[in-house]
Amino acid sequence: MAGGSEFDPALVFSHKFPETTYSYTERDAALYALGVGACAWDAVDADELKYVYHKDGQKYLKVLPTFAALFSLGTVSDAGLPGLQYDPRLLLHGQQYIELYKPFPSSGHILNKPSLAGLHDKGNAAILEIETKSYDKESGDLLCMNRMTAFLRGAGGFSTSSNRFSYSNYPANQVSVVKFPETQPFSVFEDRTNPSQALLYRLSGDYNPLHSDPMIAKVAGFSQPILHGLCTLGFAVRAIIKCICGGDSERIKSIAGRFLLHVYPGETLYTEMWLEGLRVLYRTKVKERKRTVLSGYVDLNGLTPSL
Repeated sequence: MAGGSEFDPALVFSHKFPETTYSYTERDAALYALGVGACAWDAVDADELKYVYHKDGQKYLKVLPTFAALFSLGTVSDAGLPGLQYDPRLLLHGQQYIELYKPFPSSGHILNKPSLAGLHDKGNAAILEIETKSYDKESGDLLCMNRMTAFLRGAGGFSTSSNRFSYSNYPANQVSVVKFPETQPFSVFEDRTNPSQALLYRLSGDYNPLHSDPMIAKVAGFSQPILHGLCTLGFAVRAIIKCICGGDSERIKSIAGRFLLHVYPGETLYTEMWLEGLRVLYRTKVKERKRTVLSGYVDLNGLTPSL
């Protein structure tokens, strides 16, 4: 636990996060697409083959927009904020927000510039928000921005109980708490994960043993290793691209997801979607347990899809 005497907000606000780099190839982009279920049940899916194969002679593979989340992997666990002590193994991924500015090249070298977006003392835990802007190293173009929210168990208590420390540097309306309509969804998409889904997804860079080691999973309170939250997000956004965007991933402008519950590899996901202008509200549930595991919204570019 971080003690109050150790915590100096001025030091936190002046903390300079180290810039990081991330390089990927077409193989990495294709492996990621397979990791989030592309072409899993239809190897020649007309909407998704372009992410894993040079369909119709296309020169470069297309890259899914949720691939952006890989750029800042490890940023929170390596944050090193002065006066804030926590065990990365106790970190829970709460939310992910992504803004997309340009389509991703099929391979590239990325420069990441992280900064503090928010910090909140919850007593027995802290909520840490890291914003990362990612640039193409070659052109200097800003490609995307990630904002990850992490729940750090055991890291709170660094301010007084009567005046809990709380700081955010972004609009509250970007928080992905969504009120869903009472009406029937515009579209529903069902997709089953593979029993080996987490083992495949981890090859994209998230090697947390919670997703692969049965003993670690049991210590954490799960009956078996669980699926990565960002993998579930990839499934949900794929559903929106297929059902709302006509297979065109470049329609995606921004993505917000709030992780509510774990998914076991092999379970069936179904994503409900509602259209509100250029915003898609979505909710992903596990069919076998009838529980909501993810919710959020996706903002679109261009014309509103026809109803």
